[in-house]
Amino acid sequence: MDTLSFQSPAIGLRQSYASNLTVPLYLYATVFSSLCVAVGINWDISWHMTIGRDGLLSPPHLAVYLGAIVSGGFSAFEVFRISFWGSQVEKAASVRFWHWFYGSLGAMFCIFGALAMLTSAPFDDWWHNTYGLDVTILSPPHSVLALGIAMVQVGAIVSVLPMMNRSAGASERQSLVLKALFVISAGLLIVMVFTLISQYMRRGQMHNVFFYQLNAAVFPLFMVAVSKAYPGKYGATLMTLVYTVFLLLMAWILPLFPAEPLLGPILTPVTHFQAFEFPLLLIVPALALDMTFNASHARNSWIRAALLAIAFVLPFFAVQWPFADFLMAEAARNWFFAQNSWIYSVPENATYRFQFAPWNVSSGMGLVKGLGIAVLIGLLSA
Repeated sequence: MDTLSFQSPAIGLRQSYASNLTVPLYLYATVFSSLCVAVGINWDISWHMTIGRDGLLSPPHLAVYLGAIVSGGFSAFEVFRISFWGSQVEKAASVRFWHWFYGSLGAMFCIFGALAMLTSAPFDDWWHNTYGLDVTILSPPHSVLALGIAMVQVGAIVSVLPMMNRSAGASERQSLVLKALFVISAGLLIVMVFTLISQYMRRGQMHNVFFYQLNAAVFPLFMVAVSKAYPGKYGATLMTLVYTVFLLLMAWILPLFPAEPLLGPILTPVTHFQAFEFPLLLIVPALALDMTFNASHARNSWIRAALLAIAFVLPFFAVQWPFADFLMAEAARNWFFAQNSWIYSVPENATYRFQFAPWNVSSGMGLVKGLGIAVLIGLLSA
């Protein structure tokens, strides 16, 4: 009698992975699609800053669509493969939906995320043709796109995670590959989260306590999740390292290419692509959060969450507040820090381009109270 008859399919699957684990192509494809989307969105923002609103098939849009097609296509193929040609062990380890289909939860996210992204494309084109230019990142069609992007990027993480969890018997190289894919997909998710809220993340807002409250609401949620899921001590740190390196490369590479405005009014003449944003110094609070997470296993969950919130907010405030002063200074107006980039449709001599608006500066007890509220928000997020 087959030995598997005495074991659950899950046990058989774990043994199968331990003895002969290979990283399937669709995992590389989902992480690659996540990269395509992140590059396309950041390139598109730079395109809008430099050239203006373009057509449906502009190069940045094509990069985003490529990410959706690759992610949805490979994930759909994997679902069909498991559903109609997969083994019983593979089906037992999959999610069943619509009666006939089996696939990983990550594949489901990627498929429906890709459909949402591709649906948003003609919706966005119609929106622009009907209502003109956007005044905010999260217009209705962009919100549909953002939802699809989030599903694709979460799908990339959730696709890698179960295989990483079953890789105890894998070779050192295979384990390293899976960890790298997980960290990269998590870092690209942080890139997209940052991009979606970037209108509140600019240097002129870094002396306002709301900036720290918003960061405390958003980033500990992802950092703690990744720190807990990663089979090592520094998951959140590595994730924010990916975020930092990605945004630095985008800020350094895009301005190497010539471009000029094609849509008026042109209030600041530019000749090359404008950099989007210099990354926040999230790697510092991420390191503090990882260290606190590793040292607080024995704590009550609420006390641990409070410690994690403090470990995020205070180091982040300590480094980002003075760094904001530096970003306003002339020393940061160079290719490395990219603070000389500007939107062509805004006057280059705008009053508060290189200084903080008085209403955007928190001080005294208002600052102390606001940071306290940021810690409470961070506690709930953590």
